[in-house]
Amino acid sequence: MTTPRCPLTALLLAACAILPRSADAKPLTSYVDPFLGTTAPSSVAEVGFKAPWKVWGGLTFPGSSLPNAMVQLSPITRFKSGAGYEYEDNTIVGFAHTNKGHWNLCNLPVMPASGRVNPNNFESPFSHKNESASPGYYQVLLSRNNINVELTTTLRCGFHRYTYKDGRTKKLIVNLAISNEQVKDWKIEQVAENAFQGFQQARDKIFFYATTSRKIEKIEMHSGREHKLPVINFDGDDQTLEIKIGLSFVSAENARINLEAEIAGKSFDDIRTAATETWEALLSKIRVTGGSERQRGMFYSCLYRSFLWPALRSDTNGEFKNPKGKTVRANHAYYTDPSLWDDYRNKLVLLGMLAPKITEDVIQSMIERGNASGFMPIFFHGDHAAPFIAGAYLRGLRGYDVKRAYELLLTNATRESNRGRPHLNEYINKGYISTPRVGDPGVETKAKAGVTKTLEYAYDDYSLALLAREMNDDATYQTMMKRSRNYANLFDPETGLMRGRLEDGSWVRPFDAKQPYYEYMYREANAWQSSFFAPHDTEGLIALYPDKTAFERQLDRLFTTPWNPRHIARNVNTFIGQYCHGNQPDHGFPYLYYWTNRQEKCQILLNIIMERFYGMGDGRTLCGMDDAGEMSSWYVFNAIGLYPYSPADPDYIITVPLFDEVRMQLGGQTVTIIRSAGDPKITEIIYDGEKLQGWFITHDKLLRGKTLHIKTAPVVVKK
Repeated sequence: MTTPRCPLTALLLAACAILPRSADAKPLTSYVDPFLGTTAPSSVAEVGFKAPWKVWGGLTFPGSSLPNAMVQLSPITRFKSGAGYEYEDNTIVGFAHTNKGHWNLCNLPVMPASGRVNPNNFESPFSHKNESASPGYYQVLLSRNNINVELTTTLRCGFHRYTYKDGRTKKLIVNLAISNEQVKDWKIEQVAENAFQGFQQARDKIFFYATTSRKIEKIEMHSGREHKLPVINFDGDDQTLEIKIGLSFVSAENARINLEAEIAGKSFDDIRTAATETWEALLSKIRVTGGSERQRGMFYSCLYRSFLWPALRSDTNGEFKNPKGKTVRANHAYYTDPSLWDDYRNKLVLLGMLAPKITEDVIQSMIERGNASGFMPIFFHGDHAAPFIAGAYLRGLRGYDVKRAYELLLTNATRESNRGRPHLNEYINKGYISTPRVGDPGVETKAKAGVTKTLEYAYDDYSLALLAREMNDDATYQTMMKRSRNYANLFDPETGLMRGRLEDGSWVRPFDAKQPYYEYMYREANAWQSSFFAPHDTEGLIALYPDKTAFERQLDRLFTTPWNPRHIARNVNTFIGQYCHGNQPDHGFPYLYYWTNRQEKCQILLNIIMERFYGMGDGRTLCGMDDAGEMSSWYVFNAIGLYPYSPADPDYIITVPLFDEVRMQLGGQTVTIIRSAGDPKITEIIYDGEKLQGWFITHDKLLRGKTLHIKTAPVVVKK
């Protein structure tokens, strides 16, 4: 089979490597590298320009956690640095009990010590040669006092095991005055011979209750330059000190109840084994055969990292603090809000596929926060609870109050508010959000991000329309479907790109399509990385161009126009032309080639992205922030040959898997995905013995648990 001569096709084929294959025989947890993403791209070849500062890496943490748990027990090399752990650092300042991979949390840091404690200098050097991690376990040797630290966790508890040299005094620094957030108050007190408790008040008030394997002699307060530092002294000559810490967002008593329910009476090895088994069960929901050792390692590392957020916030007795600060009890687990701007695109779809009960509880938790504020929660930008909830509902997840969810989403879409949609009235009245006139705008210029908001609100309107149709609300369906076309109001025929309009309707001038912005016209992107976003109306997007050939040429320019090294931003890096995989806004753009009958171009790009941008440099570098699992979930979906191109719709675009065979547990059934070869050109798609028409497969079809056979052939470029 041949394709017309195309410079982009030739370029991509030259860069596309043959994917090796081998059999899978190891426990799946052994493939996971929790250090993935703890390093950042650094070379010009990786970043795309010579950076005057360190670009953002994956901002991930290597410590112990269970899926969507309350506790993430992880080392801190420096606070206020994303997840708190930077692989290039060589000292550890503590081990914190919460994490997300953003710049918050890292609460309740503790640090084992021995001998005299200097409150202004107690960090310890360490070497990566004496450090290891696996799902549910972390270990490091602190060279300052030769203390071997081992950590494991349950849903709501952390288990510390410290091994000291013979005769060393045993101390624990509980550094409650610091976290990644501003600490407003804290308290610690001894409550029994072998127990202490307290709280740390940062953004949230987090309580803890801890038991110790050694008798507590006393808790001393050391005065440092910036704050007081509690130090617990223990008796005994035994080499090992074990500390079990229960957490709660309700009370110290609930923290004690959590500890008693999950960890009391169990050994460190018991808890570690249980954590490993929990992760093995989750990872086993997708089993792959074939591919290289590296690809399997990357796949299961990404699958692991896709299930660390949202985080649990309710206790074993069902209690949690509602948004008004009242302790309540419900018949569902209570979770944090998802990182919606990032992960609605793919990660929340994956969560719904493999952990439907957690997904339903996450949605119900969002509803309860919405009941307090009057608006469905948003995150960062856009109103993407709409595609999340609409997509979940259309995929059959119903364990939440969908009527109330719909009412809240409708409020977001009809009442302007910073708690819902800012600048909504202008969007409704003009059909777009204007860009204010700013002389010489730069990366840091703050001004509405009107283009991005308009494009995203249009997609959110479409998502709400889908849910309105399910709720038999035809009037809202019609209104939202009409509004979903608003993205076209910012299309500039002269440039073939989405461009900012001033309040009077004229185009923003001057216009540099390559200049990235954080909030001016575009959100964390430039015009190229924003202009092809209309996953609900791709045919309508293409119709804005003279014809499909013109659209394809413009798409080719996205992937071939060189990046200008003058245009630099910390989180806009790692490029194929102008396409940036280091940030989320354009992650759905390669699939647009399906609409120009050039599916093979998309596949070659997907293969390059998976090979080049995951495991860069030393093999542990991601090209950008993992953003609570979005970057990882993108890899997971494309590695198995499915992607939620429009996450609000209950279907998936079919791509060529990295693996010969994929077996995925879905809704009590097992769907099998087989590729005939690893070639980029799909020639035929067969499901359950029937040939599929088009490139998509519905969620309902996958639920039948049949075999999806993807037949491929090599692409031949005409001489």
